[in-house]
Amino acid sequence: MPSNPANAATHPRPVRVRVWDPALRAYHWLLAAAVTVTWLLGQFGPASMTLHFWLGYSILGLLAFRLVWGLAGPAPARFASFVRGPGATLRYARGIFVRQPSLTAGHNPLGALSAVAMIAVLAMQGVTGLFVDPDDYINVGPLAGSVDAATRKLAIRLHHLGATLAVVLVGLHVAAILFYRVWKREDLVRPMLTGWKLVRPPRD
Repeated sequence: MPSNPANAATHPRPVRVRVWDPALRAYHWLLAAAVTVTWLLGQFGPASMTLHFWLGYSILGLLAFRLVWGLAGPAPARFASFVRGPGATLRYARGIFVRQPSLTAGHNPLGALSAVAMIAVLAMQGVTGLFVDPDDYINVGPLAGSVDAATRKLAIRLHHLGATLAVVLVGLHVAAILFYRVWKREDLVRPMLTGWKLVRPPRD
């Protein structure tokens, strides 16, 4: 059966392009591993949280890299290339249940919100962890002595809140990946492994 030229013009064939650079892909998977292990240690780990602290420092280092890469890295990694305003985000959200791939070259507007929220929550986690002073007197943050008792208590509350928010964001992230894979028939994992992604071709 011959193809429909009008339909081909309306839905041009996607092209395979290099989207995610090696440094960003390494950041993504290292951050995922560090956050997972840090959370598990926080929930089920030993009394001494030395490894938890070191992983927290690693997460802060990874976030610092992401901020630099978001300003000076390759175009798809830059915040300016994927962070959108409320109007563009709402327009994208209205079509989220259309059963076809989004084919965006990088983060879609909702994915951008998720990425920014994750960076903000993990940054809060890392910073508050520097100031915690729990009742066990063992797992004291390295900067706890530089603030008063009220600030240390606030740091602990925010640290616990951040752990909950991080779990929620990770759960939403995984759910979104499954939704795109099953409903929209778009694989978001492989591009973060290989760097290559099927995207909508640029308009002439």
